[in-house]
Amino acid sequence: MVQAAQPVAEPKDAPAPARPPRLLRQYELIDKVRSYDPTADEALLNRAYVYAMRMHGSQKRASGDPYFAHPIEVAGILTDYRLDTATIVTALLHDVIEDCPVSRADIDQLFGEEIGELVEGVTKLSQLEGNSEHTRQAENLRKFILAISKDVRVLMVKLADRLHNMRTLEFIKNPAKRERIARETLDIYAPLARSIGCHRICTELEELAFIHLNPVARDAIGRRLSALRQEQGGAVSVVSDEVLGKLAGAGVPARVFGREKHPFSIWRKLQRKSIGFSQLSDIYAFRVIVDSEEDCYRALGVIHRAWSSVPERFKDYISTPKRNNYRSIHTTVVGPKGMRIEMQIRTEAMDRVAEDGVAAHWRYKNESYGFDAEAQAAAGGRDPLVNLRHLVQLLEHGGDVDELVEHAKLEMFLDQVFVFTPKGRLVSLPRGAMPLDFAYAVHTDVGDTCIGVKVNGELRPLRTLLQNGDVVEVIRGAKPVVPPDWRSLTVTGRARSAIRRHIRQSEKDEFTRLGRATVEQTFERAGKRLADVSLRPALDRFATAADDDLFEAVGRGRVTPTQVLDVVFPGLNAQEREAATAQRRIEGGAGARLYVRGSGLTQGLILHFAPCCSPVPGDRIVGILDAEGGGLAVHTIDCATLAEYEDREEVWRDLQWTPEAERNTISRASLAATIKNAPGMLGQVCTVIGEAGGNIVNLRMHHRQRDFFDVDFDLEVKDAKHLTHIAAALRANPSVETVDRAKG
Repeated sequence: MVQAAQPVAEPKDAPAPARPPRLLRQYELIDKVRSYDPTADEALLNRAYVYAMRMHGSQKRASGDPYFAHPIEVAGILTDYRLDTATIVTALLHDVIEDCPVSRADIDQLFGEEIGELVEGVTKLSQLEGNSEHTRQAENLRKFILAISKDVRVLMVKLADRLHNMRTLEFIKNPAKRERIARETLDIYAPLARSIGCHRICTELEELAFIHLNPVARDAIGRRLSALRQEQGGAVSVVSDEVLGKLAGAGVPARVFGREKHPFSIWRKLQRKSIGFSQLSDIYAFRVIVDSEEDCYRALGVIHRAWSSVPERFKDYISTPKRNNYRSIHTTVVGPKGMRIEMQIRTEAMDRVAEDGVAAHWRYKNESYGFDAEAQAAAGGRDPLVNLRHLVQLLEHGGDVDELVEHAKLEMFLDQVFVFTPKGRLVSLPRGAMPLDFAYAVHTDVGDTCIGVKVNGELRPLRTLLQNGDVVEVIRGAKPVVPPDWRSLTVTGRARSAIRRHIRQSEKDEFTRLGRATVEQTFERAGKRLADVSLRPALDRFATAADDDLFEAVGRGRVTPTQVLDVVFPGLNAQEREAATAQRRIEGGAGARLYVRGSGLTQGLILHFAPCCSPVPGDRIVGILDAEGGGLAVHTIDCATLAEYEDREEVWRDLQWTPEAERNTISRASLAATIKNAPGMLGQVCTVIGEAGGNIVNLRMHHRQRDFFDVDFDLEVKDAKHLTHIAAALRANPSVETVDRAKG
């Protein structure tokens, strides 16, 4: 039977209540576990519950609740995902090693080695003396990745732990600490949840973090969603009924319901795409749930025959599942009443995997309860932990903890392209991947010896962006040759770590030179000369053996030049220190070497930043050699001017920004906005820019009409990410119709 349409769920302005009205009692927890696992060890669960309460004793949380309420809540979250007894016990005990006088040996003795290993995997490294908060976070991530690569249950417990902590984050009084926890959640734990398919956990983590990181933008999006809900809420039921009617007429049993996009998902789309809120086509999407895989394709045919499909908006994740085993058909059609709507077509089993990910595969089988590998393989055939195991390879390649965090984020991107080897093997890569990413995905040796590439049978540059369906053939040399500038030709952590392993030693000289130049400039701005002083106090303070080691640390960003100045000259007056710490605007000429590095930067070569695209740190950049002028123009990789040089490979130079450019400079960039023509609108927009940290240095108004006018803003920003953040904040504002980055 075709089920009646369900009304669209209307998300509340805030996530679900922070806590249940009362603590989950001991017998209630056990009953929840036994409801899906009749073989659950009641004695073990009872022992763990009582042990957690006794060990945490009188400890209190920031909310004033007894601390033992937290592990019990975490265990309760995991029972909703029907996880096994060992995982529930681990949830009850996950903080006892860190917060109580309990050792791993104690857990092994009382609860067994399996649970002891799981608890240790979740436990943080909180005793890293002398390390910064950022380093502790990265070291925790290092240990955590090693643990979850062996057993996904460690990750499930940690995600439930973070989810409950985020639900109660408002009780932490320190705003900086709240922001740090929310940022860590958004950067690491939400992508980890997505990487194993736990959409429900991922979405709630993102929404909770968004509340604390950008409440102004969230409120703005919430107001616009409320207005849209009043305008189109009734149309959702109409669309559902019409879709159901078409499917029923074709004999396809289904249920159809609408869902509204979450505020953070809208914010992320406003950041990634140069469109305004009114141009988003998938604020409402419709899920079509059918009985079988065959019915998915039958339903697709019915929908496409009934309504016109939107070109390039069709994706078949059933035949080629995402890396987290997500399977569904996505299509966008111009549906009833001319609404542009997105349809997601899947089976009940696919829908559960889409929401719960790897947790959907715990079930009772062969007289025992646990993870069903056969069901997981049948659902998608991909190992959801494969991305995390790539991170283990990064650990084996060495490198500092900052690089680990960077590559962890890269490996967890889920936007994909699917390409093929000449023999037909499917290789999944992140969106934006290039041939070197493909080569290293095939095998490290293939990447190390790559000297060229053919895409669909034609020789192509290594900077070519790969597209879905490309056939890629790697041309290999006799021995490894890894130029330093290859880093700009990769996006995957696996490729970048392999390249880094080869060039780490050669980088040392580069960072030493960069660090020396930075320290010299900082000293000069303060009216001092590096050649006139001894750096011995700084060597002792930062535990470095020689001047070059100190300069290398500065070049890598481990020590700032201002810190060196303060140690060598502890008595600087306020004026000297202000001059030394002022951020520098990125400019061309000889000084550009502080900001840009890469191939072909010979002595005497003058760099300038092309006005046609106005690159800022964070943009992917290339250089174009001017044979007549002897200079090098720095362009963004998407600059339209580059089309003139497409067939002149000899003038291209692959470039990257230096750490100095990315952390200690300001740049000039421009945004072009179309704003509603009404009193106070321009003031609102300027306020939004200021709240987002942008400094307006100039603005120009033109094309003023009755309803709208255009404004060009010249801004000082930190980097491309900062500029994108400002643009997204503007797009979320109701007074702004469109915002685009202006170049030239």
